Amino acid sequence: MTVRGVIFDMDGVLVDSGEHHRAAWQALLAELGTTVSSAEFWRLTIGRPAHEAVSLLLGRELAYDEAMQLAGRKRDLYRHFARRGAVPVPGVTDFVGSIAQSGITCAVATSASRHDARHVLTSLGLAGHFGAVVTAEDVTRGKPDPEVYLRAAAGIGVSPHDCLVFEDAVVGVQAARQAGMRVIGVTTAHSSDELNTAGAERAIANFEGLTWPV
Repeated sequence: MTVRGVIFDMDGVLVDSGEHHRAAWQALLAELGTTVSSAEFWRLTIGRPAHEAVSLLLGRELAYDEAMQLAGRKRDLYRHFARRGAVPVPGVTDFVGSIAQSGITCAVATSASRHDARHVLTSLGLAGHFGAVVTAEDVTRGKPDPEVYLRAAAGIGVSPHDCLVFEDAVVGVQAARQAGMRVIGVTTAHSSDELNTAGAERAIANFEGLTWPV
């Protein structure tokens, strides 16, 4: 297969949107004098309200008032860390630049809003590298429907079968595969096994040391 277009999801692929949340949880646990043995501890928090997640992280049931108090503290810590701005996934800036230098056209296909996408890409200094940015406002059906990826391919004038996608979410991998695209998973949210099972041909932790062609 000849790759003529590369399409990136945004959250978890270009920007580490979980970085501030992980930092906040780590800071809260440190304040409580607690450590966790698994580097993947934060996965326990994904999709859960903070007052429920804190019980899982501490490994014990909490009274409702205590759980809510700790959740409030975590929220304050998150806001503190979020002031640092967008955090790129390691190595992604150089990697996107290497693709641009090769003459391959790139696009973004994200479930984020147009405003958030514009803000993140500008903050990372990557906005000028993408020929198309497809956001939540541009589609009627979200991932795992392939619409966002099909629109991204159309936006850069490349056949879906000539596109390579970088995705961190299972539903995103499924969407890209339904669009007829190859996928490389990024393990910022899901494991290699989860992404490969969903249809990724392989998975990477981040883009450090990676250059084009892959």
